[in-house]
Amino acid sequence: MSWVNTVLSAAQRLGVTQEALLAAAGIAPAELREERWPIDHITRLWRAAAKLTGDPGFGLKAGALVGPASFNVVSYLLQSAPTLRESIAVVQKYQRLISDGGRLQMIAGTQSSWLVYHPRQGLLPFSPQQIEAVLAAMVAFARWVSGSALQPLKVQFSQSPIGPPGGYHAVFRCPVEFDQAFSGVLLDNAWLDAPLPQADAQLARVHQQYAATRLAALSPPETLAQDLRRWIDTQLHSRVPSRASAAQALGLSPRTLARRMQSQQLDFSSLLDQARRDAALHTVANTRQALTDIGQSLGFAEPSTFWRAFKRWTGQTPAQWRLQNAAIATSASLAAPNHDSEIRESGFE
Repeated sequence: MSWVNTVLSAAQRLGVTQEALLAAAGIAPAELREERWPIDHITRLWRAAAKLTGDPGFGLKAGALVGPASFNVVSYLLQSAPTLRESIAVVQKYQRLISDGGRLQMIAGTQSSWLVYHPRQGLLPFSPQQIEAVLAAMVAFARWVSGSALQPLKVQFSQSPIGPPGGYHAVFRCPVEFDQAFSGVLLDNAWLDAPLPQADAQLARVHQQYAATRLAALSPPETLAQDLRRWIDTQLHSRVPSRASAAQALGLSPRTLARRMQSQQLDFSSLLDQARRDAALHTVANTRQALTDIGQSLGFAEPSTFWRAFKRWTGQTPAQWRLQNAAIATSASLAAPNHDSEIRESGFE
């Protein structure tokens, strides 16, 4: 429930009560007593918060609130890790204790490394505020755990900007780019590998044992379908995923993977189609990227093939889908209260 509490706190700071936010999201107050929420519950909460606050910088502000109490037991592990890089590895290992809504990937380079966020949405496309909050939280967490005014080399988003440039500069203090291939933060290796002030190997072992117990107490290990879908999601924009490549990535022989998929009645083409559908719906609705480019990035050789697939998924053409989502966003913006003064006071304008 870490992200839930983060959203509630950020909304309350902007004058939206917990009761009003839950009601707008269609979530019963009693559900706050649950240990975990479905991904779509949290997405609805983010959407409602963005609408009720009327604040284009809401996601950035929410992510910037990340601190020692934000990640439950994982917070203690982060503080006792020897370096920021190893602290991030802890987050990757125990990600599910924080949220089921995505995963982090570290892409190491000679002088710097990318920390990439891969959203894992449910039936509902993620709110763009969620993505901004995660990247803001990455930077806030890095500054908190290192005890320094860490400054990323660059931040980039796979989506278009939703707020004024000043808001991004206030949070990240570095160049920010949009409509890129992935969402992530570029960090200098010197920052990543510097010793952390509160490193404590003995304390880390104690917290790790408790975290491992909590992780094991969650739902059973991910199924083959989830493993395959997650791998497909990471490959979509670089190449057309194949079952042979999936087998190699999962450490299985092609025959073993085929046998396991058959026993679980899984079809690789169907999983690929679902992944393309989710990626296409999100990208068309939330970016200004050319529709032909979106189709090509998802492995469709011809625009007509992409158009037919999109019509099969939604009953609409990509252009109609984009227009409909733009109309919904405009309607929500007009219905939202005016918080211009709060935005200026917070440095997001």
